[in-house]
Amino acid sequence: MNDLATLARLLENLIRFGTIAAVQMTPPRVKVLTGTLTTAWLPWLNPRAGADREWNPPTAGEQVLLLSPSGQLANGVAITGLFSEHIPANGDRDGLHRTTYRDGAVIEYDSIAKHLRATLPGTAEVTTAGDITLTSGANITVTAAGNFKVTAARVDLN
Repeated sequence: MNDLATLARLLENLIRFGTIAAVQMTPPRVKVLTGTLTTAWLPWLNPRAGADREWNPPTAGEQVLLLSPSGQLANGVAITGLFSEHIPANGDRDGLHRTTYRDGAVIEYDSIAKHLRATLPGTAEVTTAGDITLTSGANITVTAAGNFKVTAARVDLN
């Protein structure tokens, strides 16, 4: 292969669009389909991977940007989070931070309306080693389709 063809291939491989072809959980890696090529197992960019960590693996079909230092696809990193026609955005307004899960659960905070909402198709649990305090400047409403149970060492209704 001549030097010009090699240089052209390396430049083309620096930044490419692709989609997730496969996901491996341990160690966290993905294969990316880019054009007619499928990469080897590559890491994906995660928001945090230090003392504080986030775990939210990409899914097959998710669009990514593939960055390959020196144009070598084997050294690539998949940058996730690109909406596409196949997987459209799950929000449409300023000030909204929304996470939508595959089972239909939605957690969102609207910083303009100052409103937090969690919609869950299953159960919810809060566990803490310390106190839990609920403070409202207005009313608190509890609605249960079944029983309402309070277990406490002491109840103070002041």
